Amino acid sequence: MQTTGHHHISMLTKNAQQNNQFYTKVLGLRRVKVTVNQDDPSMYHLFYGDTTGSPGTELTFFEMPIAGRTTAGTNAINRIALFVPSYESLVYWQGRLQTDAQITTYANRDALHFTDPDGLALVLVNHNSNEAPSAPWDGSDVDADHRILGMATIEITVRDFTKSLHFLTKLLGYSVIHMKPNEALLRTSNNRYSEIKLVQQDGPTQRPGRGSVHHLALRVTDINTLLAWQERLTEAGFVTSGVIDRYYFHSLYVNDPNGITYELATDGPGFLRDQSVEQLGAQLDLPPKLEAKRAIIEAKLQPFEE
Repeated sequence: MQTTGHHHISMLTKNAQQNNQFYTKVLGLRRVKVTVNQDDPSMYHLFYGDTTGSPGTELTFFEMPIAGRTTAGTNAINRIALFVPSYESLVYWQGRLQTDAQITTYANRDALHFTDPDGLALVLVNHNSNEAPSAPWDGSDVDADHRILGMATIEITVRDFTKSLHFLTKLLGYSVIHMKPNEALLRTSNNRYSEIKLVQQDGPTQRPGRGSVHHLALRVTDINTLLAWQERLTEAGFVTSGVIDRYYFHSLYVNDPNGITYELATDGPGFLRDQSVEQLGAQLDLPPKLEAKRAIIEAKLQPFEE
């Protein structure tokens, strides 16, 4: 069995207003869902992506106003690459981001490094193609030839390289496409939207805060496949969350031997389950299990402007 690519990746932000401004107005992604952390409804959960929030395009954020600084360290997901169509796109983004950063390389591609307002490490990489998991959002002012296409390489640092490599290759079905001492580039099914860069790094474990990554979600087709993954992981000796109904998809969480949290998430039902394409992200949406508590939940959330 293999997962079929990146589904989404979830981070912590200190300020939903600032976060929304950066990802929609600067990066030009569509805010496709405003909801809450279903395990702690007192905090926003914001989703950004393409026109419909297709798997492979979703960047998601939990708002934690009390979040402190992230203390750098190992055993962490610490960099997110996003595909853009061309080298010319990187030049365009140099100007749009108003950065002095030079175009370099990352994961064997032309690249432009930058950070978001919370300090999250991001990098735009040259896809040499307009191919995308779905349709990039055309409601922003980003030039149509240079819009972000979706998630690319996700960088993970670990103290015990061998154990995480074994977890990814022997259990999750990744293949090594490039290897050098203490570093591996991996994919599933030669899918560039499934790429992970695994790096050995000694030292203390990262202490999470604003701009840190909580988990990486990987795509599976449906709930029956997810149940098969639960059985496989359990038989391999890993403790899982069990299958959880997140309303917009079903999820299964597991930690690798270095404590990296992975979520396996189904492609559907998707964000159109409770909204039309035109209305995605325009209001606070709650899954039915939380709808009866809407007044209480809304009272605890700080409204933010477009």
